[in-house]
Amino acid sequence: MRSVEPIRWTDDGVILLDQRRLPAEVVHITYTDYRDLAAAIKDMVIRGAPAIGVAASMGIALAISRSRAATLDELRAEFKTICDTFARTRPTAVDLFWAIERFTRKFDSLAQNAAANNLDPIKEALIEEAQKVHRERQAADEAIGKFGAALLPASGRVMTQCNAGALATAGIGTALGVIRVAVETGHKIDVLVPETRPYLQGARLTAWELHQDKIPLTLITDNMVGHFLKTGGVGAIVVGADRIAANGDTANKIGTYPMAVLAREHKVPFFVAAPISTLDLSIASGEQIPIEQRPSAEVTHVHGVRIAPEVTVANPAFDVTPSHLIAAIITERGVARAPYAESLKRLAK
Repeated sequence: MRSVEPIRWTDDGVILLDQRRLPAEVVHITYTDYRDLAAAIKDMVIRGAPAIGVAASMGIALAISRSRAATLDELRAEFKTICDTFARTRPTAVDLFWAIERFTRKFDSLAQNAAANNLDPIKEALIEEAQKVHRERQAADEAIGKFGAALLPASGRVMTQCNAGALATAGIGTALGVIRVAVETGHKIDVLVPETRPYLQGARLTAWELHQDKIPLTLITDNMVGHFLKTGGVGAIVVGADRIAANGDTANKIGTYPMAVLAREHKVPFFVAAPISTLDLSIASGEQIPIEQRPSAEVTHVHGVRIAPEVTVANPAFDVTPSHLIAAIITERGVARAPYAESLKRLAK
């Protein structure tokens, strides 16, 4: 469904599709204060690493465009506060920090040539930069889809994890973008969609997206993954990523690692689809990727209704899949294969 828009820049503010309300309600919220937009990222109104990068870009532009700073020095101090606010929202998604770094470089470049009391050119340039980031994400998804579709079977079942679709990227999706392009080019695919506890991004979001697109799917519970990899004729798995280390170790939604282990056992190729911005070549391996710990209520409650007693809860949002379990990493610049330390570095140039 290429019309799904999780985020949009307007003169009135940044509009987000509230993903917490799907599939029961389609609700859009307009944000005019960057602090509220940062809270929306943290609270998963918008989620998915590439989409978080777009949201942070628009949030920084929104804040600067509405700043009341009178001088360049005042604006520079405010800019740092804005960036620090977004940096504290979601620690694992590297696209967030990619966006902050990109806007910091842009701001510094603009500030060097700005008049002390004329801030309008900076504001206008950052708005254009945010819209450029959005356009780039959309183009990257299309390219990832084309590269990845060639790796999927011509017919049969494909499995994914969590939601790496339009809702997660602001384009056509990474993993779901691969599936979308494959279907558009004639592949006869049925998608197995694990529910992805505890936040149910698979059940609520991926199933909704695929259903909207009329792409055949079967929703399964997380503990059915092994059963269907053993008996269900799965020809490939394609997932997204929130951060990829230099050696190819990949952080993705919790449940991805055991899926990759089971895929290896059953000789099912396991693919990761992600934009170049998700690469973090500054870290050697997945051991250095910070893992976000989410609130316990996401495990103990469903829509505010308690389903578990008051006990100690663990709720890591992500796990790390070692690179030796990954058949290929699909980016907008091409497909990387092992050894990833070499192939990812080559694509990132």
